[in-house]
Amino acid sequence: MSNTLVLTVIISFFGLLFLISWLTSRNTDSETFFTGNRKSPWYLVAFGMIGATISGVTFISVPGEVGTTAWNYFQFILGNFVGYWIIALVLLPLYYRMNLVSIYEYLDNRFGFRSYKTGSFFFLVSQTIGASFRLFLIAGVLQLAFFDALGIPFWMTVFGTILLIWLYTYKAGIKTVVWTDTLQTLFILLSVGITIVVILKDLNMSVTEMAAAVYKHPHSSIFEWEWRSGTNFFKQFIAGIGITIVMTGLDQNMMQKNLTCKNINEAQKNLFWFSGAFVIANMLFLTLGVMLYYYAETMGIAVPARTDDFFPELAINHFGIITGIFFLLGISAAAYSSADSALTALTTSFCIDFLNIDPKSKSAKKRRMLVHISFSLIMFIVIVLFRIINDESVVTSVFRAAGYTYGPLLGLFTFGILTKRMVYDKWVPYIAVASPILCYIIDSNSEKWLGGYQFGFELLLLNGLIVFTGLMLITKRKKY
Repeated sequence: MSNTLVLTVIISFFGLLFLISWLTSRNTDSETFFTGNRKSPWYLVAFGMIGATISGVTFISVPGEVGTTAWNYFQFILGNFVGYWIIALVLLPLYYRMNLVSIYEYLDNRFGFRSYKTGSFFFLVSQTIGASFRLFLIAGVLQLAFFDALGIPFWMTVFGTILLIWLYTYKAGIKTVVWTDTLQTLFILLSVGITIVVILKDLNMSVTEMAAAVYKHPHSSIFEWEWRSGTNFFKQFIAGIGITIVMTGLDQNMMQKNLTCKNINEAQKNLFWFSGAFVIANMLFLTLGVMLYYYAETMGIAVPARTDDFFPELAINHFGIITGIFFLLGISAAAYSSADSALTALTTSFCIDFLNIDPKSKSAKKRRMLVHISFSLIMFIVIVLFRIINDESVVTSVFRAAGYTYGPLLGLFTFGILTKRMVYDKWVPYIAVASPILCYIIDSNSEKWLGGYQFGFELLLLNGLIVFTGLMLITKRKKY
């Protein structure tokens, strides 16, 4: 692809986002940024959430990873499906009944001030590092594939990206994000669909023949029953449920979109329909992964050493210019759909949980805008630091460490919902900090201590269990 074409595609993409921002920002008030005035159509939220859950990392990693772990990832997706229904039936009614803007306000009502601030703090840390890491990986791919050829340095790519995200979200916030997520989801699905169509055309295959080829291919096996394996079915399925509850149901980023629906019935309808669409979308990605390997085997194309490079390599260099354009649009949409909502959620959480801003107050605009700018700069600094470190294992470890901080949220909310016990609020921060440290120690020594057992995603559940147990130990006699 020529540099001019790449630049044209990027400018056109952001032009559409700014058009949506302009349309959604008209006739807005102070509350719009945080809640979208509770007027989002449920079907729009449901469709947009597909793009929000498929980050840029998923977009390039899942198809390539098929060559290593086949369809084992689908075991995790099945757990996700169950997790979304639990959120719809348990957490959403709670949030709507309490009329929450930040979901961590629940912890203040249930346990007290310190528990509330602890939960919000862990979200801010997790989301800042997680969102920065995902944007860092995708910015690196775009830098190597396109921007290096244009002579644009990495820091400028990142700064320009975050500046653009800030510009189209600073006024209407979550209302704009709900609509831009819809456009970005469309580009993601078009990118995958067009790639599959091109592969079928090049191989002279029908859809029926493709289905048969995928079914018979060794890379399409789903279930792993070896109990020691990190991809064991029960580990993946249960972890899929737990991670969905934590990283969607207990995550301000994802729940803020759901809380923009008109009422609890529409919010639940959104999640029920989304859960099914989410499974289908991921099956599409896994099917693409098998077909990429099938195409490479048939055409005699060498598979890159890094599986993350496989989809970008074929899309840009082997499938023609149209596929390359939609790949660029798809990867941009996947990256920015998670980054823009993360920036909005971070701003919302800090404004509500730490500055105690009233969303309906007209005087809150200046402080909210200052927070929005601050988190934009923080994300920029974190991404540039990742680049300076330039050690993939270290950066991945930092991202994984951020994942540990979701465990305390799982423990706090589970204890609050399943029991009526009150706790000594002042001890909650210590338990929340100790739990991830204990999990890290256990995970580092699990093979030696547990007969070769390797933790996978289920480590999050252990983290939550440690916090739950710790809260039991600091229980008061008084009931909630």
